[in-house]
Amino acid sequence: MQVNIRYNSNLQFQATARGHAILGDQPLDNGGDDAGMTPPEWFLASLGSCVGFYAVKYLQARGLDATGLSINVSAQKTTNSPARLDHLKIHLNSPIALDDRHQAGLQRAVDACIIHNTLTHPPQITTQITMGSE
Repeated sequence: MQVNIRYNSNLQFQATARGHAILGDQPLDNGGDDAGMTPPEWFLASLGSCVGFYAVKYLQARGLDATGLSINVSAQKTTNSPARLDHLKIHLNSPIALDDRHQAGLQRAVDACIIHNTLTHPPQITTQITMGSE
């Protein structure tokens, strides 16, 4: 899996993967043009979309309607060093009433999301910097 990110201008970046692209920017009050989500917003969107995928697959596998399913993901920016997001909250709103068995199953399904698991089991991260045409 790979995503490529290119600097456009001012504070805008474009991320591409498999022929798809998204534009990132900063709000006006942070020097950007507000032409796209910020990287932390992308991050929350990634988590929410992943949770949504697992929820829909769970509901569909059981013949339950997922139409209208919605997810809200929020976080707080810490005041501690290093700067990071904390207190992530995922709120999934099921479009249909579920019995206790399906509620528990849906919870297990969304907790299996790969982004959720990456956050609860931190990955090894390596950063490599090259210069020019290296």
